[in-house]
Amino acid sequence: MRPLAEYSWRDWQLFRPLTHCYKTLRYAAGRELYVRSPARGGATDLSRRVAGQRVLVSIAFNDAEAIAMQAEAMARFVPNALYAIADNSTDEDAASAIAATAAKRALPYIRLPRHGWRKEQASRAHGHALNWVWRNVVRPGRPEAFGFLDHDLFPTAPDDPFATLERQPVYGVLRQSGIRWFLWAGFCLFRFDAVRDLPLDFAQAWFVGLDTGGGNWAALYRRLDRDALVFMPTRFEPFRPGADPVHDTIQWCGAWLHEVGQTQRAGRVQEAGDKRRAVKQLIAAPLSASGAA
Repeated sequence: MRPLAEYSWRDWQLFRPLTHCYKTLRYAAGRELYVRSPARGGATDLSRRVAGQRVLVSIAFNDAEAIAMQAEAMARFVPNALYAIADNSTDEDAASAIAATAAKRALPYIRLPRHGWRKEQASRAHGHALNWVWRNVVRPGRPEAFGFLDHDLFPTAPDDPFATLERQPVYGVLRQSGIRWFLWAGFCLFRFDAVRDLPLDFAQAWFVGLDTGGGNWAALYRRLDRDALVFMPTRFEPFRPGADPVHDTIQWCGAWLHEVGQTQRAGRVQEAGDKRRAVKQLIAAPLSASGAA
């Protein structure tokens, strides 16, 4: 919830501080229950495997093709990071295919606990997934550095996304709302020694306008000097000339290509298929140039 000083007299008349407090506490209780739930399968020793590593964890969700594409691009362009898959899928067929991709490539894989969020609450489910990985894998594993990726984010050139962490504690794509800011949950990296003792929360901080990952505003981001940090350059553009500039965009994060799921979430089935084909072509060219099959 917001600091009490930010609530107007009208807010108090409508009991918003009380309802916001109740909803915040309810969400926190649900988060704690979830992070204490056991994984549904996969590597039981994943926390041990990340120890001392630079690890990037992709949160998979019902898209086996995206994970296969990402795994190929990661192996080619980011070979010095430990790439792991945390599967938050609700579709069993997709989860089986994702697990098969991980097994084929000998990638660390874990199936996250079942969540009860509805389809339209995907951001909340994503926040729970990030918190589970932080609490059960990253924090006990004590890697050198770690980061989270959306499953439809693909490197298209050789890159070391952790290099900037040698000069600052966090790095990624900046998002902001008023005076508050946070790193986009789809591409955020952290030096472990800078955050290991903090009560991180990768959920939304919706009552102050921050999406998934914004829950770290109070514990982390407000303590940092934003003007002293550098962030990953980013831009949006239609996936093809003439495509809808709102629903049918792709996002460039440096040399990383984010497909952006807005097209599919908006029910634009034909456009979503066209976009996936365009993204495949954009990834295929640099993979081919680098010597990939």
